[in-house]
Amino acid sequence: MDIIFRKKLEDLQRDIALKSMDLEDRSEAADIEIDRCSVRDKFIDITPKCVRCNLCVEECPVDAIADSDAHRTARILDNCVRCEICAQTCPIRCINVVESTASIDDEVKYDLEYLKIPHRMLRMKEIEVTDRCTLCGTCTRFCPTGAIELGEDRATVDESICIGCGACVNVCSSDAVELERELGPVLKTRRLLVDQDACVECLVCEENCPTGAIRLEDGEVVVDDEKCILCEVCSTKCPVAALKLERLSDES
Repeated sequence: MDIIFRKKLEDLQRDIALKSMDLEDRSEAADIEIDRCSVRDKFIDITPKCVRCNLCVEECPVDAIADSDAHRTARILDNCVRCEICAQTCPIRCINVVESTASIDDEVKYDLEYLKIPHRMLRMKEIEVTDRCTLCGTCTRFCPTGAIELGEDRATVDESICIGCGACVNVCSSDAVELERELGPVLKTRRLLVDQDACVECLVCEENCPTGAIRLEDGEVVVDDEKCILCEVCSTKCPVAALKLERLSDES
């Protein structure tokens, strides 16, 4: 799904001029000239549909998601490295990965593209509601498949439709739900390309890799595929574009 916003160039110039007046405490707006340019970016967000399972929190390799509870959804933090693992893990597809392009020519154009992220396998293996259940009903509010109902003395789970997300476990205030589940491996949707000839051995990639997956050995960049989470840190920070993150096609 694509969303496109357009804005007149003169409107942008006026907005910048007015903002400059505020920042510089001027009485008159400055003349603003804007050159043609294009800027690409990507962001990840969690929608209000979040069922509070906290799977994204548990699986984030850099602790960049604030956990959820019965009163608030999970939240992406500023240290997110955009590896997309959270989007692959979310059982109800409430995490969006959006690529944005802002371009300035005769007009200002904002293009938002919602990426299709594949999902990891998630399966419930065993679930039990213990006698600690207080019949508060919180678990029934957040179960995404309606698998939980309140019984006479405790909640009951329809195991035929339970997906093992763990929302009930996370929101239960009495720790009455015990769950064993199976979560599949992270899917490889991108690959990191290294141009050894372009590398200038500046060590920026090694110093900034959040998982310690990249290092310089004998003048060459070495990537540990077991540690690499295919985030966007090294490829965006490399000053000579020796590292490039490429999205795999569906046929790959």
